[in-house]
Amino acid sequence: MNSAPLMAIRGLEVTFGTSRVVHGIDLDIAAGEALGVVGESGCGKSVTWLAALGLLPGMAATSGSVRFQGQELCNAPRATLENVRGRRIAMIFQDPSSCLNPVRRVGPQLVEAVTLHTNLRGDEAKTEVLRLMELVGIPDRAARFNLYPHEFSGGQSQRLMIAMALAGRPDILVADEPTTALDATIQAQILDLLGRLRRETGMALIFISHDLGAVSQVCDRIAVMYAGRVVETGAVTEIFAHPRHPYTVGLLNSIPRLDGGQDDLLTIPGAVPDPSHLPPGCAFAARCARADETCATAIPPLRGDGAAVACWHAALPNPSLREAALA
Repeated sequence: MNSAPLMAIRGLEVTFGTSRVVHGIDLDIAAGEALGVVGESGCGKSVTWLAALGLLPGMAATSGSVRFQGQELCNAPRATLENVRGRRIAMIFQDPSSCLNPVRRVGPQLVEAVTLHTNLRGDEAKTEVLRLMELVGIPDRAARFNLYPHEFSGGQSQRLMIAMALAGRPDILVADEPTTALDATIQAQILDLLGRLRRETGMALIFISHDLGAVSQVCDRIAVMYAGRVVETGAVTEIFAHPRHPYTVGLLNSIPRLDGGQDDLLTIPGAVPDPSHLPPGCAFAARCARADETCATAIPPLRGDGAAVACWHAALPNPSLREAALA
């Protein structure tokens, strides 16, 4: 990058009791960039960003550095974090029904977010809420202002959560699996909405997902995580065209093909290892066809400038890699 990143994460580690679940994450996020964070459930995607924002429970121990515009957020005082969360960095979650108060009308809930993160009050705050509801595509917003959460569909509820996250006009929006509970048509609408909002507002987007197809639609760059580590990172076009880490190849091969080129859905054998009993070497070695003795005893570092991979036997850039793996 030519300028300092908007957010820089260095050596971020998270431990629950005696189990370390995030191991030395290094990531940069530029202003206006869309970064996709992908991997199977349990790989540390959500925990990384909850730790970055100080949202983990007290039993979690966090170390390393999370700097937002030069300000340290890792283990920062509560007042510092509250001045950043929601206002400068906002987060939306995959289950909007658990984030909206079911016994309060949605309008006052959105007004509360606006008054918390801006200087708007009274009618001005309500006007801003109606603007946000229109921005995220809520039809007949004036009438729906006084409805309860159960009167909205799943897709509309997620739009309300996006509107609430935008209340403070954040520099970074962290979207944690925002389309998981939605059907395919509504997923596409939410992805289009996130992409449009990023273009219109200039905010950076962190899109956390296990769905590489969804990530490819809205992101510029991908960070692939496995067992609490980033194992590959690079531009979306490069990752899809020339995946180098065996885990990335496996994820791409697991995407169903629509051209009839395969009879059975390909899967990655085995499962993500228990964080409290990780092997001494590469955590993916037991599931990897390329693994040898080195992989079983030594953890590969993340190497590369811009496009980086953590593998002792990373594939060379090869346009036919994925096709060969599918053959």
